[in-house]
Amino acid sequence: MKIKKWLGLAALATVAGLALAACGNSEKKADNATTIKIATVNRSGSEEARWDKVQELVKKDGITLEFTEFTDYSQPNKATADGEVDLNAFQHYNFLNNWNKENGKDLVAIADTYISPIRLYSGLNGSDNKYTKVEDIPANGEIAVPNDATNESRALYLLQSAGLIKLDVSGTALATVANIKENPKNLKITELDASQTARSLSSVDAAVVNNTFVTEAKLDYKKALFKEQADENSKQWYNIIVAKKDWETSPKADAIKKVIAAYHTDDVKKVIEETSDGLDQPVW
Repeated sequence: MKIKKWLGLAALATVAGLALAACGNSEKKADNATTIKIATVNRSGSEEARWDKVQELVKKDGITLEFTEFTDYSQPNKATADGEVDLNAFQHYNFLNNWNKENGKDLVAIADTYISPIRLYSGLNGSDNKYTKVEDIPANGEIAVPNDATNESRALYLLQSAGLIKLDVSGTALATVANIKENPKNLKITELDASQTARSLSSVDAAVVNNTFVTEAKLDYKKALFKEQADENSKQWYNIIVAKKDWETSPKADAIKKVIAAYHTDDVKKVIEETSDGLDQPVW
């Protein structure tokens, strides 16, 4: 009887030990699982595809991506600053810098992702392009650019990259027509509302058209004369992943680094290039 009782107790102890071990393993597994909350704004199908690939790559590390989608561009940064989300991915450097200044915050860019280059399009004769390359734009020709400060500056840097003008400013400095120091073809730069530059193509030699209006104007971006280059003057337009300044002291820091590493892979680069049809260009 005593032997049976002892064996019974031993069996119970073994079962209890296994249960504790299983519980311990379960807790360990739970400890290793991390949810990274990311704020976005109206994600396109291409953006969803690239983040799906990132999720696939970090799944083995026990990382789950949870997205909060906003329709208002002012909200994702506020949610990040307040700690409601860990990261956001919807803006470029220029937007972040302005938002920080206006709101007295210090959110930081922790990873470059892609740029959506603006392009210079040829003027039109009917439905046909007047020119097939930048060099064809004639002396005393006319080029339309957006007239708002941000987009005009970006357009002028684009014309500089195309070799048409030279500016006396660089980097993040906003350029205006007054900053044109060299204009070898004596081009006339006409400032129009951003929504009107595409409509002007029948009456000018070329125009810088924001991507927002390219589809609406039924322009073939692949036939553009020139597209924005990824360089020091366009870096302010790089899209970025943003976090709080002290993100590296967060318990989620290692997981966030793995998310960035996953984004910066050839797999994601391929997804961006294929699903955006070349409109977005990886910049890491």
